[in-house]
Parts: sequence; C-alpha cells; structure tokens
Amino acid sequence: MRTVEEHQAAVAALLAPLGEEEVPVAAAHGRVLARDVTAGVPLPGFDNSAMDGYAARSADLGQLPVRLPVADDLPAGRTGVDPLQPGTVQRIMTGALLPPGADVVVPVELTDAATDVVEIRDAPAAGTHLRRAGEDITAGTVALEAGSPLGAAQLGLAAAVGARTLWVRRRPRVLVLSTGSELVEPGEPLLPGQVYESNSLLLCAAVEDAGGTARRLHFVPDDVDQFLATVRAELAEADLLVTSGGVSAGAYEVVKDAFLTLGTVEFLKVAMQPGGPQGCGTVDGVPVVTLPGNPVSSFVSFEVFVRPALRQALGHAAPGRLRAPAVLTAPLRSPAGRRQFLRGRYDAGRVSQVGGPGSHLVAHLARANCLVVVPEDVTELPAGAEVDVVLIEGALQ
Repeated sequence: MRTVEEHQAAVAALLAPLGEEEVPVAAAHGRVLARDVTAGVPLPGFDNSAMDGYAARSADLGQLPVRLPVADDLPAGRTGVDPLQPGTVQRIMTGALLPPGADVVVPVELTDAATDVVEIRDAPAAGTHLRRAGEDITAGTVALEAGSPLGAAQLGLAAAVGARTLWVRRRPRVLVLSTGSELVEPGEPLLPGQVYESNSLLLCAAVEDAGGTARRLHFVPDDVDQFLATVRAELAEADLLVTSGGVSAGAYEVVKDAFLTLGTVEFLKVAMQPGGPQGCGTVDGVPVVTLPGNPVSSFVSFEVFVRPALRQALGHAAPGRLRAPAVLTAPLRSPAGRRQFLRGRYDAGRVSQVGGPGSHLVAHLARANCLVVVPEDVTELPAGAEVDVVLIEGALQ
C-alpha cells in the first residue's frame, strides 16, 4: 500500500512542465508568469502631487497665514509645466506633474481654495504630499518574477510598467471521463438503480480552478471496448486524462479492466480515506490518473493528487492549497493506518466536521470549506484538539 506522499510524487512525475505562450495582459488573469517582467518605466514615472491643493515652496510658508498669487493651474495629464517662481503657488490636482522648484503640496482644505490669490492658513513640512519618481519601482528592475500567479494586482503592475503582453505557462488540457452503466445525464428521467452523472462536472470545475482547461467527455457504460475507443479517440490533444469510477475490486471495474490490458497504468491502494483505490500511468504516451467513483472520494483524490500536480506543471512555487491549524469543536474518530480527510467548516481558527465519513455524501461536501486532515497514527481526538486543515473554496471569505 502506498503512502499519500508516494502517490503524490508518482502523479506529479507524470506531468512535464508546460510550455509558454504570449498573451495580452488583459487575457492573463489567473495564469502563471513564465518570464520575468522588467519595468520599462519607473513608478511613479515623474514627481507628482499626492493631493489636490497648491504646489508651493516651503520657504514661502514660514509666516502663516500667508496670501500668495496663483501663477498656474495644473490638472493631471498636462505634460509641460513652468518652474515655480518664489513667492507664488500653482494650483495642482492629484497625479499632476510637480513644477520644478516646488517642495511641498498644501492640501486645498488648509486654504480658502481661491484661484487668483490664495490664503494658506496652515502648511505641512517640506516634502509632504509629494510622490517622487521611482519611489515604488525603478526602470530596469524586475517588476514580476517568473512563476508569479497573475491576479488583479499583478496585472495592474504589468500594465503600469508598460507591458502589453506577457509570457505565461500554457494551461494544461485535461480530459475528464466518468464511467458507469448506472449514469444518466442530469435532468433526464431516472429509472430505479440509476443516478445522475455529476463527477465529471465536479472534476471539470476543479480542473479550471487549478488553472487547467477541462473538456468533459460523455460518460461511458461499463464496457471495456467502448471505454478504450472513447479514450483513444480523444487523447491526441490532451495533456492529461482524469477518469472517475471503475478502479476498485468489484466485478464491473471498466477503467481497471481496460487499462490493465495495456500494461501502462498501475492500480493500487493508498493509505487514505476516502479515496483508497487509485491508479496512474500513461496511455499512448498521455498521462492518466484514475480516481474512485464516489463523489467525495473523487473530489478528495483530485485535491490531494491531481491539483498539486497540475499547479506544479504550471510553475507554481507553492502548488498546494493553503493549510492552517484549527481547534476541533467536537471529538472525532479515524481509522488506524489511514490518513483521513474529513469535510469541515473552518471559521476563525475553529473547525467543525460536516457530515459523516461516507464517500457518497456530496451534499455535505458542498457545505464544507476545508478538509480536516487526521494522520495515519491517530484514531481519535477530543474536542479542543488542534488539527491541520486544508482550506478549499470560501474558507477565508
């Protein structure tokens, strides 16, 4: 039986680092940067005002209040300004180019806001309310390092330093296929013994959340020939195939039966619950990961094995989910020799178990925002014990 870490390593080893592609900055949200971004300009690009007010010389503000003529009006976007002459001020807007000679901006609130001769009642010290060129970043320095996930702030910085396009990691193309003769498309009439197929939709969403592009193949019944034909017809354009179901020890394990004939996919048990039956390997040179069919088992297996492998291939420096310590609100039990992943609700450093350990309890999974990790050598924990939790969607909202 494999440990969780051994199977994580086996799955990660299947996926080679992905190639690069150049995309517009506007299309790069959620991607991973493949090359450094160097600042083409400093930020700020020029000395400018941090306030609406009056650009002044501090030497003219020694005796307050003081009345000074307003020599010019400086809106943001004006590209040329005259030097500030002694004994005068220039009305200035936030972000406007600072006139040479000015060393302070007096906020409009400290004046009578006049446009010809302004009365300044109070004044800040020299250097106040100024933004100096390059104080945020200097031209020629690395603004964003390769491997950075590109969120809103990173895209804003890239655009601010003049980047029009970015080199990013190509998103992995993942095929998702569920199996089972009992499956019916959601919304269709159900006969006794049939269930709606949901795993492929769950897994496709999980692939997209991890940074990949998912394509849902129509589920297939428990027929080896039909399964292999479906797989081989679609593999050419894929970086990874993820299957759900048909990997256990029953009589109709189509994924296991089909891939064992090829000899390139290994099936085994992992010391975890849920999600003990697992498989991984290649088919026609394409990486394959086979997950169990119960919805919770499928989701947990994806989170533990597939998600970190995809994010590692994308170049993430930290491919795993955020983890945090949490205090149990109630006691729990766990099987010996298995790492247990229980569904939980995390809130302000405390965690409550959601539902039981059953791998079919998808409604409880939908209410969870974390996975409570119980080590293999722990069989019970009291309320108040500290555990490790893996934060999933919504845990920090």
